[in-house]
Parts: sequence; C-alpha cells; structure tokens
Amino acid sequence: MQRKVINPTSVFNSLQYGFSQALEVPPGRRIMLSGQVGVDAEERTVGPGIAEQTTTALDNIEKVLAEVGGNLADVIMLRLYIVESVREQQEPIAQALRERFPHNPPPSSWIIVSGL
Repeated sequence: MQRKVINPTSVFNSLQYGFSQALEVPPGRRIMLSGQVGVDAEERTVGPGIAEQTTTALDNIEKVLAEVGGNLADVIMLRLYIVESVREQQEPIAQALRERFPHNPPPSSWIIVSGL
C-alpha cells in the first residue's frame, strides 16, 4: 500500500515530535489529519481564549487540507478534545464550527479531558 505523508510548512513542524500533520492512503483519497490546536506555524499559542484557539485550529485544518487540494467541505468527521477548565465555554467552539460548516456539518465527538 502506497501512503503519502503531508506536512505543509504553513503549520507547525510536527515531525520534530514524531508525527505527521496528515496522511493520504489509497485507494481513493482519504486523508487522515493529526489533531490541530490553537498554535501558529511558529508554535505560539494564539490569543488568550478558546474562540481564538478554535479559529486557529480550524485554520490549521484548512491549511493541511489545502496542501492536497481539499477544503473543509471535505471533512467527514471531527473529534474535539476540550479541557475540563473550559468546559462551560463551549459556545465559542460551536460558533466557530457553525461559521466554518454552515451546511451539512460533519459528525463530531466532543470529549472533555482533564488536560491537554
């Protein structure tokens, strides 16, 4: 099986941590992305809040998908990990998802964790 590793320079360098940003596996075009967080290409956490970090994480997903000619309309599933300390701040996350996926949003799992 041929696989294609995808690591655009427009997001942070995940190779230094031992993982790729995405992987394309045949047949067809199924792209598996690593988790994206609210950091820029220089690994700086953006903004003080969950809204800015969610927006940046979605921007990073778009950038990785763009590397293989895709976009957010191609996303078939999301898994969101939300740290316990911001459990009550889920509306900014929902708002960002509604803005990015206005029609036919992908199924999503929202998982509350003790830390990230």
